[in-house]
Amino acid sequence: THNRSFLSRFFGIIAEPTAWGALLYMLLSLATGIIYFTWAVTGLSVSAGLIVLIIGLPVFGLFLLSVRGLALIEGRIVEALLGIQMPRRPIFIDRNLKLWDRFKILFTDSRTWLAIIYMILMLPLGIIYFTLFVTLFSVSLSFIASPILRIIFGPEFINYGDGLITNVILPSPDYLVPILFVIGVLLFFTSMHLAKGLGWLHAR
Repeated sequence: THNRSFLSRFFGIIAEPTAWGALLYMLLSLATGIIYFTWAVTGLSVSAGLIVLIIGLPVFGLFLLSVRGLALIEGRIVEALLGIQMPRRPIFIDRNLKLWDRFKILFTDSRTWLAIIYMILMLPLGIIYFTLFVTLFSVSLSFIASPILRIIFGPEFINYGDGLITNVILPSPDYLVPILFVIGVLLFFTSMHLAKGLGWLHAR
């Protein structure tokens, strides 16, 4: 019963929407990471350059406000794809605040600066997530497809490649092809569990 329960959980990951959502988040994280990083670094640089001018503070305030807006959007993306409820905290509790008071709240609120740090960190994290899962699924799917490629193209094609499939080296003995298939299937499901786990950890 214990083994059956484990197998059910292991292979049942393919039917869990949160696992697919986490995988999609990992693949999209490279694009979102580039956007967040570029916006954060550009905004800080421009704001620092204009801070001595009369338009410096308004530009800086708009940048901080945009950071909180992007943080809100990221929170909704995390909720939709990773299935973790994000806290909803209004930036300005009092809607009658003056512009200067709003700026002070944005500037002194630690969540604003944590959001900027998060946006900067999303670039290296996005690169790691994207590279990791593209590699894992490329390897697993190539192993799963190895019996079909072997039958269609023959061992010479797979061993040496002809420009269509390169750097895919399969052992010559036929009995190893089913082993590669099994490894590919196990790697595929393991990668799905890894995506779900990393998604949960990232959301936390």
